[in-house]
Amino acid sequence: MRYIKSAFLAMCLLPGGSVLAECQNTTDFKQWLQQFKREAVASGLSADVVNRSLQGLTPDPEVIRRDRSQHVFAQTFLEFAGKKVSNYRLVNGRRHISENAALFQRIERQFGVPAEVLTAFWALESDFGAVTGDYPTLRSVLTLAYDCRRPDLFKPELMHALRLVQKGDQTPNGMRGAWAGELGQLQFLPSSYNKYAIDFDGDGHRELIRSKADALASAAKFLKNHGWRAGQPWLQEVRVPRDMDWALARMDNKLPLARWQQQGVTYPDGSPLVNNGTAALLLPMGRNGPAFLAYPNFDVLLDWNESTVYATTSAYLASRFAGAPAMRSGNAPVTKLSVPQVKQLQSKLKARGLPVGKVDGIIGELTRAAVRQVQKQLSLPVDGYPDPELLQRL
Repeated sequence: MRYIKSAFLAMCLLPGGSVLAECQNTTDFKQWLQQFKREAVASGLSADVVNRSLQGLTPDPEVIRRDRSQHVFAQTFLEFAGKKVSNYRLVNGRRHISENAALFQRIERQFGVPAEVLTAFWALESDFGAVTGDYPTLRSVLTLAYDCRRPDLFKPELMHALRLVQKGDQTPNGMRGAWAGELGQLQFLPSSYNKYAIDFDGDGHRELIRSKADALASAAKFLKNHGWRAGQPWLQEVRVPRDMDWALARMDNKLPLARWQQQGVTYPDGSPLVNNGTAALLLPMGRNGPAFLAYPNFDVLLDWNESTVYATTSAYLASRFAGAPAMRSGNAPVTKLSVPQVKQLQSKLKARGLPVGKVDGIIGELTRAAVRQVQKQLSLPVDGYPDPELLQRL
């Protein structure tokens, strides 16, 4: 969730797949640990909890290795969704929705979030609670807090992990999860665990690892607190014409459905759009790939995970649980740029003074915005998705 696997955290890869390390650890770990303990106690944590929880912990080289080699969101939406929205997840997700109907109904009454959306995250984050991770959370988060790359992000997470121990939510030995510190069936970072976790099964503990009721209700609480609108749609597949004003297709440009209808956008079967609220036109792979109307609730899913590829995949999976058919691949084949080609593109855009974020081979929202600017300058279709022609023109 909104977490370490987001696109903005993916690492740069050199051609051939070797890893480009961004920094080197030079601080003595023992000195760093003593300073951290002093800061933790000063923040209100018990010295006993701090010392007992961190006793004997050292940085984990495997966590550093994994942190230095993330590149999953270099995949296109069709590649990622093709793997994640599997028949296994569709069949088992529908079964879980049916078997836990009473629980989901109770959650929706309180938070307004439907079973299909929660089950999509449940499926993608942990295969319905089956794979929550077995890394010792305190050691993982301590490793990333000490590491030179993102200490400002992970030192607070280590503090929050210790607070989970102090509050009695978790024990140092029982707190195990993903390599980057995400915990439980919905993979909350310790800070989100502290802020949004809820005891929904009534046993007196906020247990996100072993209690599906607590985990699912906490996810619903997160979404509600980030603006989820009960009873409203989140994503709807549509068909786009061969040509339209592609510059309108931006996540920050929500229009009435009647406006999209005027542009030639229809439902996949060609029927006219129902005039129901406002939505952005989402083209995750440009004008030739799949097309969706993204409603305000989709923005809340982006708060869960900032990667457009991940958010669109989870929203699409939720729509399948809600009865939508399999999506179309689009109007024409889309030629994918390789990771080195995207990095070359980003370097060229950056040289023009356009913000792209990291030169990392990931087509994120900053890169898309920069692509739109040069597409307009070069009189190309302004759909925000780079192709070999654009790279050649640059």
